[in-house]
Order: sequence, then C-alpha cells, then structure tokens
Amino acid sequence: MNNDNLEKLRGTYEDDTLDPDSIPENPFELFNAWLESALKSDCVEPNAFVLSTIDHGRPRSRVVLLKGIDDGKFIFYTNYRSAKGLEVENERYVSMNFWWGSIGKQIRVEGTIEKVSEEVSDAYFQKRPRGSQLGAIASPQSQVITAKELQELFDKAVIEYEKVEVIPRPKHWGGYAITPDYMEFWHGRVNRLHDRVSYRLKDGKWELNRLAP
Repeated sequence: MNNDNLEKLRGTYEDDTLDPDSIPENPFELFNAWLESALKSDCVEPNAFVLSTIDHGRPRSRVVLLKGIDDGKFIFYTNYRSAKGLEVENERYVSMNFWWGSIGKQIRVEGTIEKVSEEVSDAYFQKRPRGSQLGAIASPQSQVITAKELQELFDKAVIEYEKVEVIPRPKHWGGYAITPDYMEFWHGRVNRLHDRVSYRLKDGKWELNRLAP
C-alpha cells in the first residue's frame, strides 16, 4: 500500500459523548462496561492488548491476552524467561493498550507489574488445554530456534508427560499482575472531536479529567 492510500484511510464513529460528570468514579467499572461491549461486537479476541516494557531505555511492545481482573489488577500469563519477563525484572513500570476498532474505543493503562502467587499460577495452568500446557513446557520463549527444533522439544514433552494425568506447572511459567495508577479512555466521535477521559490515582483516589483529542 502506498502513502496516498494510507493517507485516505479514515474511521467513522458514532456521535455520542463520554462525559466525566456522568461516568463511574472507579475506572474499572467503565473498563468492564467497555469490555462487555467489545465482547458483544465482532471484535477478534477483545481481551488482547499491547503490553509495552522497557529494555535498557528502549520501549518494546507485543500483544498478549488479558486473563483476569482481580482486586484492581490486570492479570496475564507468560514465560518468566521470555524477553518481557526479563525486562520487567529490571523495570516494573509498564503500559497496556486495548484497541476495539469495531466499537471505536481504546483504553490506555499505565502502572507497575509483579508476579502473581504460585497458587494463582498453578490454578490457571490446570485450566489450560493439555497442548498449551505442553507448549509452555517445551518452548524456550524468545530464544532463537528453528521450527524443527521447536517441534522436537514439543514432541519430547509429549512423550515425557504421556502417562502424567495432571501436568505440573513449570516454574518458569506463570502470571503477572499489573496495578494501574493511570487509565485513559478514548472514544471516537465525528469530526475528530474524540472523547478522552483520564483517571489518575492520587492519594488513593482516582482523579478524573477530560483531555483534548
């Protein structure tokens, strides 16, 4: 696609309003409402979000899947030895970005990250399909590897756990919880007069502000 075609791309949005005076004081209430709308739309994997981390001063981003919200924290699971796992060991500040184009909404989240308890990780691991469990065991995530080598590692795990009914969670795999101190809600409107509302945590309370688009 050339630049002329890219420049002509325009989204269309409904002309309703996101008013700070009429939205919940707690951003998680608004997040849940928007997520429910995304789930009911034709959005593909509405729980997908872009996770951004810092590696030696450079931002790095990838798409991961939200797997829970618990006590004001967003939870996802991954390999602790992956690139993002190593990055958050050195820098606890991360950001999240949810984009639901089918409903014209976006949510930005900033905060700190920490591992969930081993009990929480164990419980979720047992809910995963067996193939996904074996994949988590076999894959040396983020390391250079050929397709053949990866398949061989997976096949080896299949044989190793063939007679194991309940596969134990590998210690290098588990959950992270992100505790936000900033959340921003964007809603597309006509004439590019988009709604932007921010929630910033100050002294234990969420401060709401409207932002220019």
